[in-house]
Formats: sequence, structure tokens, C-alpha cells
Amino acid sequence: MAGRGSRLRPHTLTVPKPLIPVAGKPIVHQLVTDIAGILKEDIEEIAFILGDPAFFGDDVVESLNALAGELGARCSIYRQLVPKGTGHAIMCAEPSLSGPAVIAYADTLIRADFDLDKDADSVIWTKKVANPEAYGVVKLNELNEIVELVEKPSEFVSDQAVIGIYYFRDVAVLKNELQYVLDNNIVHGGEYQINDGILRMIKAGKIFKTGTVSEWMDCGNKEVTLETNAKMLGFLAESNTQLISEKISLDNSIIIEPCFIGDGVVLKNATVGPYVSVGQGTIIEDSIVKNSIIQTEAVIKNATLDNAMIGNYATFDGNFTNLSIGDYSELK
Repeated sequence: MAGRGSRLRPHTLTVPKPLIPVAGKPIVHQLVTDIAGILKEDIEEIAFILGDPAFFGDDVVESLNALAGELGARCSIYRQLVPKGTGHAIMCAEPSLSGPAVIAYADTLIRADFDLDKDADSVIWTKKVANPEAYGVVKLNELNEIVELVEKPSEFVSDQAVIGIYYFRDVAVLKNELQYVLDNNIVHGGEYQINDGILRMIKAGKIFKTGTVSEWMDCGNKEVTLETNAKMLGFLAESNTQLISEKISLDNSIIIEPCFIGDGVVLKNATVGPYVSVGQGTIIEDSIVKNSIIQTEAVIKNATLDNAMIGNYATFDGNFTNLSIGDYSELK
């Protein structure tokens, strides 16, 4: 999770993308929790690869320590100070690369219900897609074993797209192959890639299988993040997860579920929902809000919002034109 999330600016100017809340919980918290549910076993350690400490600071580390603690695991923090690709990022966590492990990119969310094949040397998680030419896909043999990774194939290879979550029965094997990649300066697009280590494992005879997820939800930009927020709210509502805090003030207002409403939220003469996430301490007054994410301690008045993302401590009053809007902000 070392990237800066430039496609999600301005929301990632002060908050790393994996900590942007979706359905009331930071993306990386939701992802790690969901992976833990699929593994169905105790997790010893969660290692996070972060970027520059000037951006990924003490508050980020504190949040990740708390996440690991919730799952009974110890937390390890590593830094990738120069963006040299996924293979290089993984090798930044070299001291933790031993034994069974899951490697995941922290800008995506999933829904899955499958039994992990722990007899395979590795499992690459995939999603069946309608347009495989737009993705990196796996090529399978007659035993449904992965024999090749193909990036954006011009001819049909398979409809199973790689989503960026991998299981390794012994991740030290991947570590050794990625060390070879680094030592021999094997780069694609100017970067060291995890795929080059995986392909070396496949050529050495390691068995790779697929684990297919039912939902793969991106959080790369504002539009898809809002779509993911709506989907996650729906899934959580179906599982009877409590999404609306009992510690809110509701004055002549309506909540149209599913919505996440955090502690201390004040709703006055407002209609909120469906598919809205509102962070703690936010005030919404004389407004209609749907299909939106509003973070913590914001103030929204006299507004009609649809497909909106509002950051922490932001103030928006639809009756006024005296505005202070920062870099990369949009009003449409």
C-alpha cells in the first residue's frame, strides 16, 4: 500500500487511499478482515508495505497496528521509499517472507466464499470477466492449473482476470525468485514485477491454482469507489450488520437504507440515502444526500448531493458562493 492514490485526489492528498472509508470502514481494514474470513485460521503476522513516512506517518501506523491487533496478529511495517514495482515492494518485506502467506494489493475489495486449496504451491485469486482483453488473465491447462499469465490478451486466453491477491504455501519460494529478478535487473515497464517471480515458479514446476471471487470491487477513482461503497453497504445490510449508530441525532430527518451513519452524526431536516456513508461527527442540515461518501466532522447544509465524495472536516453550504476549494477538487 505504498502508492499515493493520485487517481482519487483530492481525497488522497492527506489520507492514503487504503485508509479511505468505504461503507464505514477503511478499505485496507475491510480487505484484511475479508481475507482472514476466507483463510479460516489464525494469522500470526500482518506486514504492511508503506511509502514515505512523511505521508504514511504515525497515525497510519497506529491504525494498522490496531487492525492487526483486532485479528490477534503482530504488525510489521516496511517502507518502499522509491516506487520500483510490485516485485520490489514485496521484497521490501523480506524479513517476513517465510511460511504460508497471502499477498494483496490494498486498493480493492472482494466478496468470496471458496475453500483455499492449500495443497497447491500457490493460489491466484481471479474474477470471471466479460472483457478479458482489458485485464491480466491466467492461462489454464487441462487440470485447471495455471501455466501462464497473459496481460491484456488480443486473442482469447481465458475469462479469469487476476485481481491482485495471492496465496503461497511457502512465500520464501517467491522471495528467492524475486531476488533473482532483482539481481538480474529483469524489469517490465521500468519496474520489477511480481509476475516475473511467479512465472519463474511456474517454470520450475510449482502448482498454481485459481480461487474465484464472486465480487471484485475497485477503489481506484471516485466513480468506482462510490459504486463499491454502494455494493458493500448492500452486502453488509444483507448480513444484518449494524450500520447505523445508536449515537446519532435525528431531527425531522429520514434515513433510506442501506446507509452507514457513524457516531455523533447530526441529521436535521435531511433525507439521507440510499447508499450513503457518513463519518462520525458530521452534520447534515436542510439537505438531500444519496449515493455518496461523506467523511468525518464535515458540515453539509442546503445541499442536494448525488454521487458525491466529501472529505474530512469539509464544509459545504449550497446557498453560498464564497468558497475555498483546494487542488484537484471538483464541483459539477
